[in-house]
Amino acid sequence: MTAIANDIFNIDSITHANGAIEAILSINSGSTIFDGHFPGQPVVPGACMLQVVKDVLQSSLGSSLQLKKADNIKFISMIVPSLNDMIQLEISYKTVDDSINVNAKLVSNDVICFKFQGNFVRVG
Repeated sequence: MTAIANDIFNIDSITHANGAIEAILSINSGSTIFDGHFPGQPVVPGACMLQVVKDVLQSSLGSSLQLKKADNIKFISMIVPSLNDMIQLEISYKTVDDSINVNAKLVSNDVICFKFQGNFVRVG
């Protein structure tokens, strides 16, 4: 397992082929971030949902990336660590010029929790 997104998520498995990435993630319910977000009722912060997309994309492409533009971000359902111990991340991407166009979603128990559409660029 590889820890990502500030140790909130761990990558349990990942597949990458033809512009598509699928990862199975487990949630570290003991992460200290849940002490403040929110005490007694922990939920995964929205910023961490976006960060896990970037982390998995970087890992799969072997490049450091920077978010260039977020065209559409939707936080549809809360991810509660005690109820959602496994999350599926689906990313489709296409490289156009210097930009990586990305569509991603986080799914738990067949419920879409987060959707993202935007662009990243390689840095470094």
